[in-house]
Amino acid sequence: MFSRSELEAMTLQELKDLCLRYSVKPTGNAGYKVSYITSLMAFPQIALSQSKQGKGIKSPSFGNIQSIGEALDEMREPTNEQMALIRVSLEGRRMKYPERYEQERIYTLYKVKLLLSEVVNLLSQ
Repeated sequence: MFSRSELEAMTLQELKDLCLRYSVKPTGNAGYKVSYITSLMAFPQIALSQSKQGKGIKSPSFGNIQSIGEALDEMREPTNEQMALIRVSLEGRRMKYPERYEQERIYTLYKVKLLLSEVVNLLSQ
């Protein structure tokens, strides 16, 4: 990620800023550049190691991904008229109350369906 020479060329303040940006804590005494350099060089490998050990973020089980797919199937596809309403909603046009609530619900359901589809595609990679 970062080369030692790249990091050594930075000032102490630049190293502190870099650690703040990535939420990396310095190793040892925070008054020395080497504390920040060590942490910035080590965190990518530590993150991969933690993942292999089952710590932190992990993929959901195949069954849970399948459940998301089933929810997508249950949501079905919008009709032509509903799709037209979604498109007009995307343009910022709104119906009068109380129909606007139903318009927003249809639009929100469509956005949820798109996001769930993206989730399934990303998790299937």
